[in-house]
Amino acid sequence: MSETQAITAAASGTITIGGDLTVNRLGYGAMRITGPGIWGPPADEAASLATLRRAIELDISLIDTADSYGPGVSEELIAKALFPYPAGLVIATKGGWERPGPNQWTHNASPKHLTEALEGSLRRLLLERIDIYQLHAPDNAVSFEASVETLARLREQGKIRHVALSNVTREHIERARRIVPIVSVQNRYSFADRESDFIVDYCAENGIAFLPWAPLGQGRKADDAIEKAARELGATPLQVALAWLLKRAGVILPIPGTSSVAHLEENVAAAGLELPPAVFDDLSAVSHPPASLRG
Repeated sequence: MSETQAITAAASGTITIGGDLTVNRLGYGAMRITGPGIWGPPADEAASLATLRRAIELDISLIDTADSYGPGVSEELIAKALFPYPAGLVIATKGGWERPGPNQWTHNASPKHLTEALEGSLRRLLLERIDIYQLHAPDNAVSFEASVETLARLREQGKIRHVALSNVTREHIERARRIVPIVSVQNRYSFADRESDFIVDYCAENGIAFLPWAPLGQGRKADDAIEKAARELGATPLQVALAWLLKRAGVILPIPGTSSVAHLEENVAAAGLELPPAVFDDLSAVSHPPASLRG
């Protein structure tokens, strides 16, 4: 696309999450601003800070992170780059993983760990309340209800504005909603990986925002389809993939991540790309392989 930098996330339209947080529908995922293996500081901290600041300039109003990214590094960089935060910026973070080393992730969604994780996120982000706090993933060693009840209690204490979920099934969402309002769900989802298709539909029916991660998808057939569409539209494959997500359902809020200003600008330009109905239908018809959940 031409004039990439002239397009901002405002072109994606808006979504209101939880009844009181209105944000543009193209967000930013802050996992990649850490070091290799999502571990330790980035090789180029200045580039990561510049990317975060450019995101705000491009009207991105939701940044997604987690205490496990670094661990702690992503949240610290967000505060370093952006505090005091501009009005209207929503920071969504998560708890429920532990990090023994690079590229290593272990579950811990115990009440004790989630409480400590939230307190750590508050300190690193320099906040008194997290706007959207997500259970990063259910923990088979811990009662799911106990995990959600912990977040509900922290919400009652005023430390969380809204509770959300990540890497969940529809059953998880329904069980959680019996305990506390759930404002968003974050699962792996793309034009080529629609394992969560029915969850997107459930979210749309119930006014729950859906934050897809891994937006480019996978699979040779899917790659061929997206590359063909990109050539026809004079766009990049990732822009087409993001445009497909924005068109798929009004509750979808993609959160592509990068540590590069140039890649960020490429991603945001997708907000101005309107897929013709035939292109959208062709991509929607692409067969998609199942994929494991995490993110």
